[in-house]
Amino acid sequence: MFHLRANLSRQLAAGSDRGFEGMENPGYRSGSFDGLHHPSDDDDDDEMVDIAGATLDFSSTDDVPPLSTGYEDYSSSSRAAGMNGNGPSKLVDPLEDLVPGVGTYEDFNTIDWVREKSKDRDRHREITNKSRQSTVALLHSLCDAFSGWLLMLLVGLMSGALAGGIDIAAHWLSDLKGGVCLTDFWFNHEHCCWMSNETFQERDRCPEWQSWAELITGKSEGAFAYIMNYMMYIFWALLFSLLAVTLVRAFAPYACGSGIPEIKTILSGFIIRGYLGKWTLIIKTITLVLAVSSGLSLGKEGPLVHVACCCANILCHLFTKYRKNEAKRREVLSAAAAVGVSVAFGAPIGGVLFSLEEVSYYFPLKTLWRSFFAALVAAFTLRSINPFGNSRLVLFYVEFHAPWHLVELAPFVLLGIFGGLWGALFIRANIAWCRRRKSTRLGHYPVIEVLVVTAMTALLAFPNSYTRMSGAELISELFNDCSLLDSSQLCGYKQPANTTDTGVGNSLADRPAGENLYTALWQLALALIFKMLITVITFGMKVPSGLFIPSMAVGAIAGRLLGVGMEQLAYYHHDWVIFKGWCSQGADCITPGLYAMVGAAACLGGVTRMTVSLVVIMFELTGGLEYIVPLMAATMTSKWVADAFGREGIYEAHIRLNGYPFLEPKEEFEHSSLAVDVMRPRRSDPALAVLTQDGMTVGEVETLVESTHYSGFPVVVSQESQRLVGFVFRRDLLISIDNARKRQEGIVSTSQVFFSEHAPSQPPDAPPPLRLRGIMDLSPFTVTDHTPMDITVDIFRKLGLRQCLVTHNGRLLGIITKKDILKHMAQIANRDPDSILFN
Repeated sequence: MFHLRANLSRQLAAGSDRGFEGMENPGYRSGSFDGLHHPSDDDDDDEMVDIAGATLDFSSTDDVPPLSTGYEDYSSSSRAAGMNGNGPSKLVDPLEDLVPGVGTYEDFNTIDWVREKSKDRDRHREITNKSRQSTVALLHSLCDAFSGWLLMLLVGLMSGALAGGIDIAAHWLSDLKGGVCLTDFWFNHEHCCWMSNETFQERDRCPEWQSWAELITGKSEGAFAYIMNYMMYIFWALLFSLLAVTLVRAFAPYACGSGIPEIKTILSGFIIRGYLGKWTLIIKTITLVLAVSSGLSLGKEGPLVHVACCCANILCHLFTKYRKNEAKRREVLSAAAAVGVSVAFGAPIGGVLFSLEEVSYYFPLKTLWRSFFAALVAAFTLRSINPFGNSRLVLFYVEFHAPWHLVELAPFVLLGIFGGLWGALFIRANIAWCRRRKSTRLGHYPVIEVLVVTAMTALLAFPNSYTRMSGAELISELFNDCSLLDSSQLCGYKQPANTTDTGVGNSLADRPAGENLYTALWQLALALIFKMLITVITFGMKVPSGLFIPSMAVGAIAGRLLGVGMEQLAYYHHDWVIFKGWCSQGADCITPGLYAMVGAAACLGGVTRMTVSLVVIMFELTGGLEYIVPLMAATMTSKWVADAFGREGIYEAHIRLNGYPFLEPKEEFEHSSLAVDVMRPRRSDPALAVLTQDGMTVGEVETLVESTHYSGFPVVVSQESQRLVGFVFRRDLLISIDNARKRQEGIVSTSQVFFSEHAPSQPPDAPPPLRLRGIMDLSPFTVTDHTPMDITVDIFRKLGLRQCLVTHNGRLLGIITKKDILKHMAQIANRDPDSILFN
């Protein structure tokens, strides 16, 4: 299943949603619709395509059902125009006979946002008009208005429940690598010791929990016990990763990766059937638990966005308003992305801002309110499940007692610089590794790659206690502020002689570092190098893999090291100018946990280029509301430094690597080209293929469609005048002709096809004509040949166009598609324009 089929690659290399250079339909024959791929067809099981580094089967179509009866949603103006005929008739009007499939899109197509929004406005107008006529219609109108909020409620409940289950299962399986609870084997280490009725001195050693060495050999100490625990740790890690990659490969190849680059592309209007389907949801939920539990350097937070979007897409099937409209569906998916972050971090407000800043392409005010509601429901659901067992919603609760001082902004900015440098370095290294995976034999053996990386990770991670623990546990340990009863190795300070001052409240005064702390610092330094290197090759493998927690772990380690260094500097040199006046001897001046928190935000910001949403997520994540200014300073510094090396975040870089047709809203178009420089056809190309509003026969239209691979055709008055009338999509044209041949008597190859409002006169013995004005877009977007390309790009971005016609004094000159713009921008940036595979 993981082998790329060369014939499909050749088809997709040209793009599939083009006004020009679209995907070819080689199976089409005149008078037959059999060769056109329909969303519900299941006869393409052998066709695969390489997405996100995996060769994927797109025969699954359960995530986007066909928009059957698409004609009834066409604009009322088109309906009226199409039904003005010359008598009862022999004329076939698709608007009178609802044709399934018209108005739908093929796989790897870009939707027409303008058409979808127009359909929804007409649907809403019709419901409103009917609501004034009867009580039943009024109730139907109220149900239609309430359906959006009900859908958000269901998305929040389902996503929160799944996230709670994932958290509980991941904690249990992660601890299973170290031992098992004797009383109740389904308890993780922490819960097992909570339930203990016996007394024990060390917080991580209770009689009910036994390591594998104790179970097998009866000994908990010694070299043999250590080796036994080491081997069992590697065994469980390999088993979990093998199960994860096997399930992904066998049942749902789309379940690999974080999913956020593909979610961004889907929200921009692209269609990837099966990516948000039920099989993807089931397999991603299971394999996410296994991948996190295996100890690989990855997180579950990014994939939870994908899981939430799968829930939303599946629940959209329950509501006609969202099932039949791709633009409305994407509003729900935008809200679901907010839900994913809400349940991942316990940060509902940050989730809404994340969706707005990082993921969504179209985010109206109504979607903002519904996103907030859905994130709130999901957070309450997760809180009621209480997967962390601490009765708190936040993942890393902190309670720092010492306020930060203005002088500390300098080390905070230094952490921002480190985060920016790390982010830029990580993106370049990871993209280079993923490109090597795609272009060499390495990509042909995903199972072996996952097992090798897992074995290497487990071998190197076990000896170091900070790499052995999960990413979330490591970050929680680094954020921790040492208290009087804390037995952590990071709190291994010496108690200074001749002093009774222990600080304020439960906090401790700054003290000299002890032997345990120095050991911990060395281990953290090694863990930092290990995390930086292993994350580069882990992200992008064929298992669910998030980047939030590994990036935060790198920053938190660097921040804790710097924080301890500042703490010792203040202790031994409290009389320096920078410490005078606010840090006296015996005071609690520096909080190393705060530095870890700021470093985590800086590194995550450097990798993803998030700003506002990241700061809000961090203070929701930790409860540290008074530390917004340090977080803001580090995050902005990180973004500025990382942008100096390249403006792309990790998700945009993966979108470009995979060749998705995505117009980045943050990217500025600075070239001074005009629309005529980008449009097709070029001077050396054949003439523009067009349809005339009358005068063509069914056979001529079928021949034109069969001999070209364009996804749409402009309709002009005549070949001589080239005056623009409208635009017809290839798919709608084929479906309508095929339907007319099957359902209408007398439609033959010599039947006249006309797109005009009134049928021209026909000879008495002529076969009945075919009226197709109803499927024509009477108001296609046009620009003149001298329109600057920066304006044209803005039109494509803000209106979500997939093609735009170019005219000169009303005469049709050519067409510009989204892929033409992306190729042009790639050429300007000295990149390969043929890397844009799909459109």
